[in-house]
Amino acid sequence: MFHVSNIVRTKGDPKIIAGGPSLKRPEDQLARALGWFSVGLGVVELFTPRRVTETLGMEGRETLVRAFGLREILAGVMSLSVDKNAGLWARVGGDGLDAAALLSGLTADNPKKGNIALALLMVGGIAMLDYRAAQDTKPRRPPGEARRKLYPNRSGFPKGIESARTAARQIAAHAGSNEVKQGDEHRVP
Repeated sequence: MFHVSNIVRTKGDPKIIAGGPSLKRPEDQLARALGWFSVGLGVVELFTPRRVTETLGMEGRETLVRAFGLREILAGVMSLSVDKNAGLWARVGGDGLDAAALLSGLTADNPKKGNIALALLMVGGIAMLDYRAAQDTKPRRPPGEARRKLYPNRSGFPKGIESARTAARQIAAHAGSNEVKQGDEHRVP
């Protein structure tokens, strides 16, 4: 089987013969896919807002589409980061804003109501995926009945706090007696 990464390997590097299963869980893969989708959609909205507004019959709202594009890019980057759950919840909130903006264009005088209806269906489907991914990637907490382990009698010192205090006193006493001896050596008779 041919692996693209073998192209960039230098002579002597081991070649990839076969790949194994991914270490990512399915919910991580969904979050990653939604993150990249968000970045792509955001780029389209940010750089071609007139095309988007003309397709929906909502001319004059290019600034709003650009703002939504920036929001999509930021939510996508967050979804691709370590804290993907925050990015996914940002996407869920953004889906609500998208739906509200689309509904405002669903007027009787808009000749492209069909495009808006289709866009609303797409936003609804993506919103369900976003919500599912946000639920699946939320931080795991132990069950409510799980008991926390408390260690009130541990000090962090291997032999206990009293042993550490005794050792500190001995070191201080030994250092003090060395200072006296060194002071005697430097005294001129």
